[in-house]
Formats: sequence, structure tokens, C-alpha cells
Amino acid sequence: MPELTSHTECSTHSDTQGALYQYVLGLADDALTLGHRLSEWSSNGPFLEEDLALSNVALDLIGRARMLYAYAAELEGKGRTEDDLAYLRSEREYRNLLIHELPRGDFADTIARQVLVDIYSVLFFDVLTTSRDETLAAIAAKTVKECRYHQRRHLSWLYRLGDGTPESHARIQTALENVWGYTEELFQMQGVDQHLLDQGVAVDCSALKPEWNRQVDAALAEATLNRPENSWEVSGGRNGIHTESLGHLLAEMQFVQRAYPGLTW
Repeated sequence: MPELTSHTECSTHSDTQGALYQYVLGLADDALTLGHRLSEWSSNGPFLEEDLALSNVALDLIGRARMLYAYAAELEGKGRTEDDLAYLRSEREYRNLLIHELPRGDFADTIARQVLVDIYSVLFFDVLTTSRDETLAAIAAKTVKECRYHQRRHLSWLYRLGDGTPESHARIQTALENVWGYTEELFQMQGVDQHLLDQGVAVDCSALKPEWNRQVDAALAEATLNRPENSWEVSGGRNGIHTESLGHLLAEMQFVQRAYPGLTW
């Protein structure tokens, strides 16, 4: 006699599948938006070596996005591809955290954001390697190695700028203060996060905050910089509420695919 599956079991599986799709999609959107922002340094870097280095970091992020979008498309099961998810959604459908979509700014703005995001990413993906979802764990294992490299190189720039000239010190301090209020969103748990955490799949990002604080404080001290005050915070990215910057980013990034539907290369 075939084994019967209860309605409750089917519903639980469906809920978990849907939550996993949203979770993976958010991580993919994080990587794509930040990768696009860093790609804007191509031909605009302060010197050739750094121009190439930032472009390579952008490629790492876009490669991560491709792996995650491909998995999200598989989970969704509607025949969409990674390109469909990247190029054919509107800004309200994107689920990236706001810090990733902020304008490139000057070199200090980029380094400030990257240091704060890199420290978080190493902690996050290191934990995600233990996920019960084998695909996510495998993606995390590859990603965390890249994140450690990104962290080392961007920390070196933080130290050079912070403990450099009066102008470089002032610029990186201002950049930190301008981005600081977006960091709180990194540690906010959403409904899908908690559901998947209970399944042993997701990361408890709220638990990462003490170690993130410790590492950030140590980096700022090494760079002779002051920790910004927690006087403001902005969130909403995981719920599709974004800054105006994302619409401009998508208009540029998605133009070719929308102008020539179905284009392949």
C-alpha cells in the first residue's frame, strides 16, 4: 500500500519551500545589487590596480548572485531562469537589504560600506555552511572564502585612509557616519528567517551582532576612527521597500534585457 502523506505535512513542506525561495532570492538580490555598484568602478578606480581589484570583487558578487538565482528559480518551479529573476522584476519585487543598493559614492564611501558588509558576510556565510540545505551550504562554502579575501583587502584600505592624511581620515569618517544607520537591518530577522532557522536551514543573523560589533570596533580602533552613534536607522529592503537609488540602478542594469526581450548571448 502506498504511504499516505497528511495535508498538514504537505502544507508544512509547501510553506518551507516558499520561505526558502524568498530567503535565497533575498541573498541573490544582495549580491547582485552590491556587485553592480562595485562594477561602476570599472575604468573609474583611483588607479589601475585598484580599478581591476574592485572589478574582480564585483565579479565574485555577481557569480554568487548567479548561483543563488539559479537555485531560487529551481525552488520556484515556474520555468523562470536566473536572467528572468535578475532582469525582469521591478524594484518592489527586489528583496535586498538597503545597504547594498546605496549609490557608489566616492572611494571612501565604497570602502566604508565594504568593510561593514564584509565583516558581516564572513560571519553569516561561515554559519550558513552548516545549513541542512545542502545547496545553500555548498554555495556558502565557496562564498565565505571570497568574503574573507574581500574583508582583508578592504580593511587594509580602511587603515590606510583612517590613519593617513587629515583629508583621507575626514572622508572615511564621514563615509562611515553616512552608512551606519543602514547596518541595523543586517541583523533583523524576518518571518521566513525564523521559519527556516527552526528547520536548521537559515542563519540567526541577530546572533551575529555581538561578534560583528567586536570586529568593527577593533578595525575602527586600528584605523584611528570613531564609531558612529546609533542615532538613526533605516530598513525595509526584505519587504520590498527601497531607496530611490534602486530604481535608477535597475533602469540601467535591466535596459538591454527589457529593450530586447528574450535576448540570449
